Amino acid sequence: MSLKWVDVQEIAIQLAESKPDVDPRSLNFVDLRKWVMELPEFDDAPDRSGEKVLEAIQAYWIEELD
Repeated sequence: MSLKWVDVQEIAIQLAESKPDVDPRSLNFVDLRKWVMELPEFDDAPDRSGEKVLEAIQAYWIEELD
């Protein structure tokens, strides 16, 4: 299974698991975008991400913590 930008919930879960020391409430979108693209299963065009997608990933990641 490969991850695309639209898989915001699964991306958030994988980031929460791979970056347990990161507080998603205080991250910047430059780092978030880079980390998403570094996920082993991620396979999508870098230019398909926008601020709304990154905000959605961040929101799901925050939910994962709670």
